[in-house]
Amino acid sequence: MANTYSQINIHCVFAVKEREKIITKDFRDDLHRYMAGILRNDDAYPLAVGGWQDHVHTFFELPVTRSVSDQMRMLKASSSKWINDNRLVKGKFNWQEGYGAFSHSRSQRDAVIRYIMNQEEHHRVKTFREEYLDFLREFEIPYDEKYLFDFFE
Repeated sequence: MANTYSQINIHCVFAVKEREKIITKDFRDDLHRYMAGILRNDDAYPLAVGGWQDHVHTFFELPVTRSVSDQMRMLKASSSKWINDNRLVKGKFNWQEGYGAFSHSRSQRDAVIRYIMNQEEHHRVKTFREEYLDFLREFEIPYDEKYLFDFFE
């Protein structure tokens, strides 16, 4: 798109259906690399992809030609297909519906990347529910409990 310039840094968080802890060390890093490749192929520049056993964080520059919802639909569909095609979990893998999307300035990028890449350490002291609710409060996003992820803590 000629004469269109942007820097839209988006941090998205989404969870495994029924919050099963099935993203194991056996394939977690491969999944994150695969997701970064999906973003790259979609012209969304991946800054970090990480997560833990039951959820994923992605941080990317969103191209002006795509909406966050379109990008997340493609990323979740492609990655769940990859998990299922490679039989990486027992049964059929699915992501929960929805996601959290948070925008960050360029000056915040290094901190967000560090945060995402240290998920294992981070979740030794904080649950996914606590983490997600902290994001909603920090970004002053009003929410209704009945529309949040299913939290099985």
